[in-house]
Amino acid sequence: MSVENWDEFRTAFQVAKMGTVSGAAQELGVHHATVIRHIDSLEQRLGVKLFQRHARGYTPTEAGMDLLKVAQTTDDQLSQLVSRIKGRGEEVAGELVVTSLPGMGALLVPVLSEFQLEHPGLNVRYLTGERLFRLEYGEAHVAIRAGRPPQEPDNVVQPFHRQAYALYVHKAYVERYGLPQATGEALAQELRFVSLDDPNSRAPFMVWINEHVPADRLAFRTSDIEVMTEAIYAGAGAGFLPTWQAQQRDDLVEVLPTSPDWDSQNWIVTHVDLHRTPKVQAFLTFLKARAKEWPCSRVG
Repeated sequence: MSVENWDEFRTAFQVAKMGTVSGAAQELGVHHATVIRHIDSLEQRLGVKLFQRHARGYTPTEAGMDLLKVAQTTDDQLSQLVSRIKGRGEEVAGELVVTSLPGMGALLVPVLSEFQLEHPGLNVRYLTGERLFRLEYGEAHVAIRAGRPPQEPDNVVQPFHRQAYALYVHKAYVERYGLPQATGEALAQELRFVSLDDPNSRAPFMVWINEHVPADRLAFRTSDIEVMTEAIYAGAGAGFLPTWQAQQRDDLVEVLPTSPDWDSQNWIVTHVDLHRTPKVQAFLTFLKARAKEWPCSRVG
């Protein structure tokens, strides 16, 4: 037989344990009439008397004693489950899902790896892509997003790493085409460019490209920012790179220095329901501390 109403079984368990309707009602925080109604309904459904009623209270029948034993075991198991769940919420363990744009992988992977080493019970899932993962549906615990501040009402948004960009060419490009004599924005008329294939992109450097670079100077376009980076490294044209990334190589030539107009502001986004959990708070504290050590970064 399936349990149609767990409240009735819970009430019967408390009556059997306490021995009185009033005691069970107090323990459950309900009116004594509710206790009586639950007992009567359960006995009717089961077709058997669970209690002998008398002046001193309720005494379980043989069937009532069977119910008491099963209910006691169930109650103990539920109590253990609640303790495990609470403990799980207080420790840094289980799954941690973090998302970002693909270009931040080189910065975030060492942080995630080190955080996992400090918390051996943690399993990390790092998801990258242009798609906005829906925190309200539990798709991620923490999202690192770029551009304008996210506006979802149930999310907690904090300013984070501000990424500086400059314009670079590979030495192979210089060998093939040389460097123009022009400076500043006039370079846009003379260089061959590598860019994203998205005229509506809100990336600050793409706004500059769309405003200043003629279409016939866009030598290589792609929808993937990692492919764009590889095209710059291959000498296909001049392109914008994060300064921390470019400074790790010795085969790039800076053509235009950083400009605040090209900076990309990143944001830490968490859902309000998970923001205060120990696991998320521990990771955010760790992430912000490590981000201060990142090269050429400003942490909001």
